[in-house]
Amino acid sequence: MNPKIDELIQKITSLENDLRDEVEKEQKKVAYQFKKGRVVFDKDVLAKQREGFISLLTYLRKTPILFIVTSPFIYGLIIPALILDMCVSIYQAINFRVYKIPMVKRDKYIVFDRQYLAYLNIIEKINCLYCSYFNGLMAYVSEIASRTEQYWCPIKHAKKIAYKHRYYDLFLPYGDASDYHQRLEELRKRLEKEEF
Repeated sequence: MNPKIDELIQKITSLENDLRDEVEKEQKKVAYQFKKGRVVFDKDVLAKQREGFISLLTYLRKTPILFIVTSPFIYGLIIPALILDMCVSIYQAINFRVYKIPMVKRDKYIVFDRQYLAYLNIIEKINCLYCSYFNGLMAYVSEIASRTEQYWCPIKHAKKIAYKHRYYDLFLPYGDASDYHQRLEELRKRLEKEEF
């Protein structure tokens, strides 16, 4: 691994940690606690949330008709999403154990907690439930795919790509065959030691 790249990755990781800390500080301005797996807001926060509540009838009256017409195309994706979820979970359960790749914890990616927000009506809560599931599932699948890629083919592309997962910068340069198999093994071992 190029030491300069390794150093830059460490700096980026440090900045990401700093950003996460700042976001957490910002979040603490809204007072809530976890009790038996549920989010419980302080009474004054809950009262403020209820002020922003829009009734179901008002919400539906203000909803453009095209939003309602297109909703089956949005929610229709739940079936392929459930199938993808099942297939990827089975894939990981079998293959990651065989190759000693650390398992991706599904509950770290697919999180349901927006139903505790008092300013959302039932339709908004269902929308949030759907988005939480779908976006969490995509992140879960992406993490499984990226660990698989690091294990089997950690080679950068010749063309620039629009999205790079967190392992990509560690990958080997495109076309550089020198010590490929040795460096592949090093990346596999690095993945095994990674803490998630």
